[in-house]
Amino acid sequence: MTISDASALRAAMLATRLSFLAAGFVMACWAPLIPFAKEQVGADEGVFGLLLFCLGLGAIVAMPLTGYLSAVTGARPMILVGGFGLVAILPLLILAPSVWSLGLALVLFGAALGTIDVAMNIHAAEVETRATRPMMSGFHAMWSVGGILGAGGLTALLSAGLSPLGAALTGSALAGCAMIWAAPRLLRQSGGATPEFIRPRGIVLLLAGLAAISFLVEGAVLDWGALLIVDQGLMAATGAGIGYMIFSVAMTIARLTGDKVVAALGRKRVMILGGLIAMAGIALTLVPGMLWPALLGFALIGLGCANLVPVIFSLAAQSRDMPAGMAVAAVTTTGYAGILLGPALIGFAADATSLAMAFGALALLMAAFPLAAARASRP
Repeated sequence: MTISDASALRAAMLATRLSFLAAGFVMACWAPLIPFAKEQVGADEGVFGLLLFCLGLGAIVAMPLTGYLSAVTGARPMILVGGFGLVAILPLLILAPSVWSLGLALVLFGAALGTIDVAMNIHAAEVETRATRPMMSGFHAMWSVGGILGAGGLTALLSAGLSPLGAALTGSALAGCAMIWAAPRLLRQSGGATPEFIRPRGIVLLLAGLAAISFLVEGAVLDWGALLIVDQGLMAATGAGIGYMIFSVAMTIARLTGDKVVAALGRKRVMILGGLIAMAGIALTLVPGMLWPALLGFALIGLGCANLVPVIFSLAAQSRDMPAGMAVAAVTTTGYAGILLGPALIGFAADATSLAMAFGALALLMAAFPLAAARASRP
């Protein structure tokens, strides 16, 4: 590798990290703004639930298309479209005057999120390949860091008295600066021959299923973790969010160190150990009447799940069954389907049995990782 090649690769690494940071930051900025957007359009809980579904719908529609276009043009143009799209649309979520306009804005916001999500993972896989060492966990760690900064920063601005629109514009400006810094440093891939749309097959189909499971578990901790703590009689509702906070911190720490772990253990062992650690964590959250085992359980779920998705993306990009862009898009789309459908499925299961039993079923699903690790990690 020449000096100029090494310099370009370091610049591309920085650009990839900035893209993940900006995407996670803007997505997290939306969370503190949700109550204000709901009040702005006067939607009740049922209508607002449908509005939030619009975000996921936009993402799922955009993801396969992004994989196709990235295969044609390279990932860089799609990263820029998605990243600057998020920057432009975030303030519109607060300005939307009606349910219909907010729904449209959320569809576009979700489409921008889905676009940058797929494209930056394709770009990250290319950077990782050129670097000839694991890097995907570190890239995903920047998404988590962006999430913490976005949610915390917007909450602080709103608490200090800044208007929701002012907070949204501030968040957009910061993310826009990151994207402007990243833009000239992204790899200028030329793309290849125009691919055909291919449904997931071979190893990619297995990886897509594993991604759905991992995303489902992460979504379950987000949407049902606090309710589980309350249901188990461990804490009052006012403090029950600590479970997700511990999960998020543990996941971020594990991803920041994940590349070294993957390099030392290999992807197969990371999938086996990650699945087993997450299963143990889920089991600890179900210990009745004891808070500390449950909190340790949330930490273990975060540690176990942290590097599973980055490993899956790396394996998908290296698959011989599909073009890299199409494979990453298939895995990302299926993963998002797990986030969208998972919480509802857990709700149905909890209604039929109990929330504890529904969480217990997640441990059985996570067993797929140690069982499928050898097959999934094969080229």
